[in-house]
Amino acid sequence: MAPEIDLPGPLSLIDNTKGQLVVNPEALKILSAITQPVVVVAIVGLYRTGKSYLMNKLAGKKNGFSLGSTVRSHTKGIWMWCVPHPKKPEHTLVLLDTEGLGDIEKGDNENDSWIFALAILLSSTFVYNSMGTINQQAMDQLHYVTELTDRIKANSSPGNNSVEDSADFVSFFPAFVWTLRDFTLELEVDGEPITADDYLELSLKLRKGTDKKSKSFNDPRLCIRKFFPNRKCFIFDCPAQKKYLARLEQLKEEELNPDFIEQVAEFCSYILSHSNVKTLSGGIPVNGPRLESLVLTYVNAISSGDLPCMENAVLALAQIENSAAVEKAIAHYEQQMGQKVQLPTETLQELLDLHRDSEREAIEVFMKNSFKDVDQTFQRKLGAQLEVRRDDFCKQNSKASSDCCMALLQDIFGPLEEDVKQGTFSQPGGYRLFIQKQQELKKKYYQVPRKGIQAEEVLKKYLESKEDVADALLQTDQSLSEKEKAIEVEHIKAESAEAAKKMLEEIQKKNEQMMEQKEKSYQEHVKQLTEKMERDRAQLMAEQEKTLALKLQEQERLLKEGFKNESQRIQKEIQDIQMRSKSQQPVCHIL
Repeated sequence: MAPEIDLPGPLSLIDNTKGQLVVNPEALKILSAITQPVVVVAIVGLYRTGKSYLMNKLAGKKNGFSLGSTVRSHTKGIWMWCVPHPKKPEHTLVLLDTEGLGDIEKGDNENDSWIFALAILLSSTFVYNSMGTINQQAMDQLHYVTELTDRIKANSSPGNNSVEDSADFVSFFPAFVWTLRDFTLELEVDGEPITADDYLELSLKLRKGTDKKSKSFNDPRLCIRKFFPNRKCFIFDCPAQKKYLARLEQLKEEELNPDFIEQVAEFCSYILSHSNVKTLSGGIPVNGPRLESLVLTYVNAISSGDLPCMENAVLALAQIENSAAVEKAIAHYEQQMGQKVQLPTETLQELLDLHRDSEREAIEVFMKNSFKDVDQTFQRKLGAQLEVRRDDFCKQNSKASSDCCMALLQDIFGPLEEDVKQGTFSQPGGYRLFIQKQQELKKKYYQVPRKGIQAEEVLKKYLESKEDVADALLQTDQSLSEKEKAIEVEHIKAESAEAAKKMLEEIQKKNEQMMEQKEKSYQEHVKQLTEKMERDRAQLMAEQEKTLALKLQEQERLLKEGFKNESQRIQKEIQDIQMRSKSQQPVCHIL
């Protein structure tokens, strides 16, 4: 079970100091410890519009994000609060409260635009908070949405960064929720009641015409419709009498407007139930360390004067995570081999079988922790490192076997060597007695189990080193005729030749086993890669189908409203998505 992170209160995630955005290391440390998937809810809007109050309610606390009580913007930069998700076990809710937009003390909108863009890039649900109704003034205040393509790149390809290419953005962008504070209108059209969502859609209707005024009217609406096909609206009455608003967080529930209390509860219930885990393209869930990486990548891009690129952020994250995935896989392999292998193994095949089992588990660990491994670069690195470690285990196994066998030979043949030194066999018939004793000791050596793969070679070398002793005993044995001595010499040569042949066959067998193991390793990599690619492709197809359904709904709305040109643009996006789906076939090329 992953540990829960429950901060006692918010802390700054991104500081806004003299117009410069700087990441807070303490906040990154908190994120790096969150192994659970994160649901990220960010809120933006004009300063002094009650954003922090809603975020405190989502956190289930009365106090937390500072509300302030003056006309000055109180929150600076982006503040973060991580709490256990109240409705999704094993998930962490990350709340991002942003600096109020439009603060006249800042003097320009540059920072506001970046705060707005970062809130979109980091969240899975994006809440835009405004006062009153959705009129042209409210749309004008939301001009940041029309600047998104000037602030964010979907990918690194040049010339592919416009509203018309919104399908590239939709896969990254969050769900959109518009909250209207101090709303006083009746929700009805032509005397018929409508929902807040209906009101939002009516407010997003485009105006026919191509003149400058119509374009100014349509641009923010068109961007919201294209970038945020999944959208929702909530309205709120005034929370309390004006004289109480300055101390809203201290008010008791009975001092608040009952309708406002009910509306806030409905809002919180929806956000907590419907806000999804933050995901990357392909349905890859984001946890704390991944969110940490995104924050750093985006802020560093802004600080260097570049545009945050969603594709590059994912690739940068993939580099970090895939390197870590290789390390995790290697660590798992070494742990498993350390637990399973007792050196020396009786045969090479025994060691290779243990390697193959540990290798399969290591590849599974890598696949679980890696994503977007372009051209299987990191999987190839893993394969190469596993091969090096396999060869190292083989060397360790050979050495362990050699050491074991040498010690065993010294123990078994030591008394025989001592007898030779004492002259026990320097007498008539001594040679045959020596050979008989040597054969008995060889049988004793063979009977000892788990000598390892070097048993024959070490014995052969040992006996070869003692041939001079046997030759000397043979030549001094007066009981043997010259003919018998010649026969014994030929017999010794034949034994040596047979041992050499056996050794050659053993070497060939080991080489065949190693080649067979390499092929099995390759096939295991291919098998697990193919399975992962199929899973990834299924996730991507599901994501594209969802985007396609939203686009079709948008196209249907545009057709009903009579905007044929905009409908045709949507149709082109639909066709592009369909073409991508057809071209996304699994490709496997590890080597």
